[in-house]
Amino acid sequence: MKAASLKQIKDELKHLSEGQLTDLVLQLSRFKKENKELLTYLLFNANNESGYIAAVKEGIVEGLADINTQTYYWMKKTIRKVLRNTKKYIRYSKKKETEIELLLFFCQKLLELDPSIKHNTTLWNLYNRQLALIRKSMSSIHEDLQYDFQKELDQLP
Repeated sequence: MKAASLKQIKDELKHLSEGQLTDLVLQLSRFKKENKELLTYLLFNANNESGYIAAVKEGIVEGLADINTQTYYWMKKTIRKVLRNTKKYIRYSKKKETEIELLLFFCQKLLELDPSIKHNTTLWNLYNRQLALIRKSMSSIHEDLQYDFQKELDQLP
């Protein structure tokens, strides 16, 4: 079965009643955890971005607290998992300020890990890619916010 285009779906949704739309959204939320998480963000957290950011930061801290530091192999797996989840939450928000703030926080927490990520090429490259992504995202926000985020970015090695 071939999926319909976004325009076709949008046109078809215009013809549905409110009750039918509610049923479709609830049915959609049952199939994937990501759909349910996105709906949760849109319904409960979209109006309170600072609370959302705080909750995601807490998730980052918890994820990195459970890290297995015996070998860099296990560290890489856990760090990538935390980064994958962080980027998923960034995608829900679609705000550059949120993206920059969460990635800066992630990078700060990476530097606090023991053993240091500086001793592993793969982890250091992952860290540097996130810094490059932050710099790229900063170019599209307001100058005052750029200045504030640049001060935080300058504190990182």
